[in-house]
Amino acid sequence: MTSISILAINWPGVGLQVAYLLLSLSILVIIHEFGHFITAKWFKCRVEKFYLFFDPWFSIFKKKVKDTEYGIGWLPLGGYVKIAGMIDESMDKEQMKQPPQPWEFRSKPAWQRLIIMIAGVTMNVLLAFFIYAMILYTWGETKLPMKNLTGGIWVTDSLMSDIGLRNGDEIVSVNGEPVKYFDDLTAKILLGKEIEVKRNGVQQTIHVPINLIGQLVEKKKSRNPLVMPRQPVIVGGFAEGISGAKNGGILPFDKIVAVDTIPVSYFDEMSPLLSGYKGDSVWLTVERNGERIRKEVAVDSSGKIGFSVLSGEPLDSLGYLKQETKKYGFFASFPAGVRMTGKQLNMYVQQFKLILNPETEAFKGLGGFKTMATIFPDTGWSWEAFWKITAFFSIILAFMNLLPIPALDGGHVVFTLAEMITGRKPSDKFLEYAQIVGMVILFALLIYVNFNDWFGYGRGH
Repeated sequence: MTSISILAINWPGVGLQVAYLLLSLSILVIIHEFGHFITAKWFKCRVEKFYLFFDPWFSIFKKKVKDTEYGIGWLPLGGYVKIAGMIDESMDKEQMKQPPQPWEFRSKPAWQRLIIMIAGVTMNVLLAFFIYAMILYTWGETKLPMKNLTGGIWVTDSLMSDIGLRNGDEIVSVNGEPVKYFDDLTAKILLGKEIEVKRNGVQQTIHVPINLIGQLVEKKKSRNPLVMPRQPVIVGGFAEGISGAKNGGILPFDKIVAVDTIPVSYFDEMSPLLSGYKGDSVWLTVERNGERIRKEVAVDSSGKIGFSVLSGEPLDSLGYLKQETKKYGFFASFPAGVRMTGKQLNMYVQQFKLILNPETEAFKGLGGFKTMATIFPDTGWSWEAFWKITAFFSIILAFMNLLPIPALDGGHVVFTLAEMITGRKPSDKFLEYAQIVGMVILFALLIYVNFNDWFGYGRGH
């Protein structure tokens, strides 16, 4: 039984991201295949192999214990268990020519075979639920309420400007539903049709083009967010190579309130003002320890003075963009984990529907090795990020394996359900041909998504 997984490479921080992904895939594959393994053993089927990763021609490690060979393959694209008497990716036709044996999969009742088939997916869903529960128990849940965006949104992607969003817009609703937390806004915009905003006290409707995702894939060259909370100009640090702010006497936690004589309240207002002083200098008014101070700062030829704004927890502690943090006790984390699993599964199903609709052009965003890797951080190890991504990958793996494609668990489930309903078991020859067709489909998809990563619409992500 194959768990189709995809390895990703992103050259900045490549070693770190490969380490993230290999560990994540190893956990997902072992848990998925263990579901098939333990239920097969439960129903007294002989399991001939249990492998992490694939082992064409040779394996990195293998050891036989009783009837089962345990091993690690060299090709990190998934893993498998080989159950005696089952038509799977091993295509062991010689075994299938022999008379059925009591310990073989094909000799078991349909209901037992069905349980073995769905056990891998079940384990992936349970794993996602358990991970989310432990994330909530360990780190809690921190979100930014939309009501705390006192300055509205900051439009950081030009395509968002093209569809009609503006800096300072207050998001009222998406598709008629209020958005409670900023953390959910981007997903709702991508899945939405209409955005209600309040601009200068007047409510307006922004229509989201059906092919928004396709446009984003063709245009986007970075991982920058589509929109951000509008935030005050409080200095967080300084950029390397651009020393205007630092040399001009600007300090961390200074709040810039004016460029020359023009007042500024938000960071997005800085760039247009500084562009008028390229290659020159400008007087900035800053608030420091309750006092206002003027500093002359050099502006480089690109209109930058070399500082980054304060964000996250430090900004929260100063009273801006106040976040809500909810802590969970051990037992309370489990129902919350169920809710989070359901929410993430629903979100992925909605995304999958968009991919199936050619009008959305969401298929352009399908990615393989490279795309999966770029989801992980490339600047340092974060267990919280690792487990959140692994949990979501587990949901994706469960959903994809249930698709009714021969060679996936879902294909086997469909054939077994048909047998239970009709009372007629498909012939071994039919199952062999179906397995071949399914494997061709899967390999074609694998080639397509990885080609799309490097040479298609998804390049540059």
